[in-house]
Amino acid sequence: MKNVILMFIALIALNFTTNAQDTKINWMTMNEALDAQAKNPKKIMMDAYTDWCGPCKMLDKNTFQNPDVVKYVNDNYYAVKFNAEGEGDVNYKGQDFSNPGYDKSKAGARNAQHQLAQAFQITAYPTIMFFDEKGDPITPLPGYKTPQQLELYLKLFLDNGHEKITTKEAWEVYQKDFKFEFKG
Repeated sequence: MKNVILMFIALIALNFTTNAQDTKINWMTMNEALDAQAKNPKKIMMDAYTDWCGPCKMLDKNTFQNPDVVKYVNDNYYAVKFNAEGEGDVNYKGQDFSNPGYDKSKAGARNAQHQLAQAFQITAYPTIMFFDEKGDPITPLPGYKTPQQLELYLKLFLDNGHEKITTKEAWEVYQKDFKFEFKG
């Protein structure tokens, strides 16, 4: 009987652990995502944020913890968390990027912009940037996005639907006809 109770408790604990893992996006660095992409091609979604950015914190709390967003991103993308004013080196397409102006005394406040953010011309935070399976940029999406707003783009880019949208009218039709599935 004691073994049955212990086994039951272990199963409950395992269930909680599994559910906890499903509630978070599997964030990685850009270097890790590019390495993973070389072995198993998949698109990249990069969250370019800063420590002082209020809308970035809202995106983390409201959108990136939404169960539908978490599952979709984890299933279909490599997710990158990139502090656009942080330190750390990134090797992108054979070129090294860093933040030589980073000031540790300003950690958590406005700081120098990372060279990679400059290279991608990221000028607003947050910016969610999408990359294709070869690591080439698709587009940046500046500003806060709700789960439903992000769903529109996650699904558009995943199947390369953006390549078929060549006019403003086509974009409006796509938005109008889009069937939202993510819950708020």
